Amino acid sequence: MVKVVVLGAGTGGMPAAYETKEILGKDHEVVMVNERPDFRFVPSNPWVAVGWREPEAITIPIEKYLSKKKIGFICARVVEIDAKNNQMKTESGDIIDYDYLIIATGPKLAFANIEGAGPDYFTQSVCTLDHAMQCYVDFKKLLENPGPVIVGSFQGASCFGPAYEYAFILDKALRDAKMRDKVPIHFVTSEPYIGHLGLGGVGDSKAMLESELRSKDIKWICNATVDKVAKGLMHVSELNRKGDVDFNHELPFNHSMLIPPFAGIDAVANVEGLCNPKGFVITDEFQRSPTYPNIFSGGVCVAIPPVEVTPVPTGTPKTGYMIETMMTAIAHNLKSIIVNNEEPSSKGTWHAICLADMGDTGAAFVAMPQIPPRNITWFKKGKWVHYAKIGFEKYFIRKMKAGTSEPIYEKYMLKALGIERLK
Repeated sequence: MVKVVVLGAGTGGMPAAYETKEILGKDHEVVMVNERPDFRFVPSNPWVAVGWREPEAITIPIEKYLSKKKIGFICARVVEIDAKNNQMKTESGDIIDYDYLIIATGPKLAFANIEGAGPDYFTQSVCTLDHAMQCYVDFKKLLENPGPVIVGSFQGASCFGPAYEYAFILDKALRDAKMRDKVPIHFVTSEPYIGHLGLGGVGDSKAMLESELRSKDIKWICNATVDKVAKGLMHVSELNRKGDVDFNHELPFNHSMLIPPFAGIDAVANVEGLCNPKGFVITDEFQRSPTYPNIFSGGVCVAIPPVEVTPVPTGTPKTGYMIETMMTAIAHNLKSIIVNNEEPSSKGTWHAICLADMGDTGAAFVAMPQIPPRNITWFKKGKWVHYAKIGFEKYFIRKMKAGTSEPIYEKYMLKALGIERLK
């Protein structure tokens, strides 16, 4: 019997555990390790941050549903990986052995890169459920004491969609409270232009998102680096195309939410030869570590080079569909190795497909492949996307409870976006 351990129970790790168990069968053991006892649907965090969704609506107990599929669960925080001896050490000192390891931890949030950034200091976040809940507390303070707001992404960020989502959702929440006229909003982003998204733009994303920001009276600053954040004041340098400082801004705020740079979590980043300098796992085309052949990785924690050089560093996002295909490839490659005694051959499909809520409307984009030039590229908006994302939240959580091993993103996106089968 072979023991496969999945580290991280996010939107990549949970499906990976289900699919790996399904494909390996009862003769092999699959164990999930996660530092929290519940699965959290991260894409809904912007709704939590303004009180549109209760945390209980987007969480499910992990062990209850994994056990139905004969998948083990260990609730523990891993602090060290001994890749040479196939072991992990937990915070409490316990040792977890594995034959094969799937790393699906997601990122470390590198707020420390910017002075005064993060929920421990002066800016909010929607990157975790706990952060979104804290953001909601700060949002309620804004309603009591309205004033300027800053939303956006710090330099080095690689996930821009939630920043746009939160800006538009916040705008709608303030309009519903009839307080939008008291709250000027600035969108501050490291992107070279609005709608870049870390992807070099997708279709008409620049024009459409600029139009949406204008229509909602949201000003923006691109090519922005946040030099430091103090209480109620953000110091921002605006760079030109050559990377030189064009303008310095001192922006006051009563409430701010900026997406931080991502890095690899310490336990993973500290493994010699496993990661790049930022702590992201280096994998080959089969999602396998070139240094440690029994370690696979998929999702936000893997190393992907930027789409292009930009005046302010921007990372490449890993969207849900892309992550899902990585995990499917890992499951099939493990079967090739463990069951069939063959070399891995399955590869993830690196397409970017996203549904983004915008309060009372939404935007959807497709980039196939993610890195230009592309075979398919389009960007559309409409109220239907708003409802499609609500539907996807319910669909995904239902599938997690059912323990499905089918491709969740692909099946839903095919119907929601009306596109042919993804290749």
